[in-house]
Amino acid sequence: MVIKYITGSLHWQISKIIIPGVVSLCLLSAAYAQDGTASNPLLKIYRATPTKVNDLVHTKLDLHFDYKKSYLYGREWVTIKPHFYPTDTLRLDAKGMDINNISIVKAGKNIPLKYRYDDSATVAIQLDKVYHNNETYTVYIDYTAKPNQLKTGGNGALRHKALFFVNPDGKEKDKPTQIWTQGETESSSVWFPTIDKPNQKTTEEIIMTVPGKYVTLSNGRLASQKNNTDGTRTDTWKMDLPHAPYLFMIAIGDFRIYHDQWRNKVLSYYLEPAFAPYAKQIFGDTPEMMEFYSQTLGVDFPWNKYAQIVVRDHNMGGSMENTSATLHGDFIQQTPRELLDDYYGNGPSTIAHELFHQWFSAYVTAESWSNLTVNESFADFSETIWAEHKYGRDEGDAHNYAAMLRYLGSPDARAKTLVRFYYEDREDAFDAMVTYNKGGRILNMLKNHLGDAAFYKGLNIYLKTYAFKTAEAQQLRLAMEDASGFDLNWFFNQWYYGAGHPVLNISYKWDDAAKKETVYLQQSQTGQTFKLPMAVDIYADGKKQRYKVWMNNRFDTLTFHTISKPSLVNVDANKIILAEKNDSKTPEELYFQFFNAPLYLDRFEAIDTAAAHQTEKAAQKVMIAALNDHYYGLRIKTIDAMDLTNDNIRNQAIPILTLLAGTDKNTLVRAAAITVLGQLKDRVNLLLYQLALKNQSYAIQGAALNAIGLLDEQQALTLAKGLENDNKGALTKAIIAVYARYGNDMQWPYVYATYNNKTANDQYRMRFDIAAMTGRLQNPAYARQGVDALTYMGTWLKPLGLSPSVIKLLSAVKDQRIKLNDDAGAKAADEAIKQINELK
Repeated sequence: MVIKYITGSLHWQISKIIIPGVVSLCLLSAAYAQDGTASNPLLKIYRATPTKVNDLVHTKLDLHFDYKKSYLYGREWVTIKPHFYPTDTLRLDAKGMDINNISIVKAGKNIPLKYRYDDSATVAIQLDKVYHNNETYTVYIDYTAKPNQLKTGGNGALRHKALFFVNPDGKEKDKPTQIWTQGETESSSVWFPTIDKPNQKTTEEIIMTVPGKYVTLSNGRLASQKNNTDGTRTDTWKMDLPHAPYLFMIAIGDFRIYHDQWRNKVLSYYLEPAFAPYAKQIFGDTPEMMEFYSQTLGVDFPWNKYAQIVVRDHNMGGSMENTSATLHGDFIQQTPRELLDDYYGNGPSTIAHELFHQWFSAYVTAESWSNLTVNESFADFSETIWAEHKYGRDEGDAHNYAAMLRYLGSPDARAKTLVRFYYEDREDAFDAMVTYNKGGRILNMLKNHLGDAAFYKGLNIYLKTYAFKTAEAQQLRLAMEDASGFDLNWFFNQWYYGAGHPVLNISYKWDDAAKKETVYLQQSQTGQTFKLPMAVDIYADGKKQRYKVWMNNRFDTLTFHTISKPSLVNVDANKIILAEKNDSKTPEELYFQFFNAPLYLDRFEAIDTAAAHQTEKAAQKVMIAALNDHYYGLRIKTIDAMDLTNDNIRNQAIPILTLLAGTDKNTLVRAAAITVLGQLKDRVNLLLYQLALKNQSYAIQGAALNAIGLLDEQQALTLAKGLENDNKGALTKAIIAVYARYGNDMQWPYVYATYNNKTANDQYRMRFDIAAMTGRLQNPAYARQGVDALTYMGTWLKPLGLSPSVIKLLSAVKDQRIKLNDDAGAKAADEAIKQINELK
């Protein structure tokens, strides 16, 4: 499963708003204590691996759908065996259903059984006799699933309804009619009775009768299709290998299927008809990813097919790794023009993430949600290794560093352990900052420590040992120890079972008489002291010498002997340690680092320092050189940091920026260069912007439109009007910004309609534009629309602590409405401020 970021990779949202320029804020449970000392009594409960009384063996479902009622009518034959001890009872999870019949199947006949349906959540069944673990039995259940009547929420309640009917009556214009499911964590039991635990595995057969115009998808192979006389069709899907109930899926709708291939296995991409022509551009890297992961892990893709389907109204905004059939939210569905600007963004990284889950989730599954790290941390880690393989080391390092910053920027994340035996709600394990971002970085450190060969050998042992079974972090440790021969208890104790991260302070002293460089290392965090293996590179006498060292104590001192004072001492030379680092390198050392140390973060750190010292010639040299860095992300970073008020910088940079704006291969670099040049308001560049406005890239067009607006407001308004029918992303933002700065009531209906069609995240980004227009609109009815939009925004931002920013905007709107003699508008803004302030 992916937790989706607006700015990067992603993946499944857990009541989360991502705010640009602000640390991502999650409405997760408060930080808890792993020793059970938290004040919340639920956090004192040890979350054990679910006890296995009975084991699922095979699940057969026969499903019909009532689109008008949003009901599923199901018949199920579930085959079970006792796990070890004899038993005459069976308990199944079945949430919010009508149970019509439960019977034992004997000699082809259904013999009714007694059962008790507890709180519409679990059904306790009295079997016809005592069964032993060398016997199987089949229970037949006739039921009706009613997902829209379920109560959802946190604190142990169901987070989502699992079975989604999208636009079932077809009344929503421009929205397809679809049915799809989301099983993780324990929601598959909304649409079929099962033992809904991650440590269960079962084969399956799913029979679906659907309107003949629709296609279906489920796990495994499409075994048969039968056209019925009433215009329906019955499809039978079979999964012959065991997998967890939460990875069961169905999807039904008007999809176009693009068929691809990897080795001898069929790949299928299901898209809405409008996006079907772009299937290869969206999903086309999948065969190469499958080959890369199969070769890297030494375990071939384990399922008989792989399908990816894109659906509407994915309420978590992300994707789900159902066995052999990944389901994506519609963010993945992009036109070629959007894809021009995506690079390794949400789409490609999510596709990589979910594919890796076919090994780490479907093939070997976390035995409990406490050990979710053996699913999600691996999928997060996979994004980095694919980025490096496909796009180069810099892309992998940039992706890795961005994820580390998300973790480090989350204040409550440092109190949480990766393996989590105490939690309020099992959904809390899906912690973006810890289970995903921190966990992926921990695996990256382990790979660096062991070396690629031993690390991947360990993964190979782990996958082969627990194939089609479940596992936990300790079993991962044992596999890594088996491969490497190292004891790794220390690593797992501090990173998997301990909380936090090191705050590493680094300082240096050169003794010229003794020809000795001393490096002082200090960990200043509260909590545990970390053991940190690291590489230290010494640049002296025109060459580099690498030393492999360990920091074992709260304070450690390293000494190195060189003929002359080093030009640079690069601690953590692989840039791999998950830590807050306070490094006392001088600017001169960092400038040397830019030109001599090879990694993305080496150059990143140097650019940061140079950007803060742009009056100095040495810093200017770095900034100008960095404009031509071979990694596009660092070119953009440098462009954004350029101080063009400095004559020396400006004179050197403008020719390069002009060239980048017109010819750089990366659209985002071109857009960044146009943006910076536009701020100069030099009409000599107007032709450049006008030409850029004809580019296919929305990012380039958006930057060009903004730049033109700074030179000619009326021309920008005219151009924006002509772009209203085809815009996405950066171009949409630019159109709205132009209208907000220079427009009037004539443009408001477009701005307001666009705002209402955006996600909450995008609406938050538009708040300044909405407020600016609302304040000066002549039509009081339009102004009231703007006030109402800001009021609603302020209410849902209140729990995140971000409502003051909206209140400030409403206050400015109030003042402007007073100046326009709009007493009603001013009163509405004032009442909105009071309403938001009074919210609990």
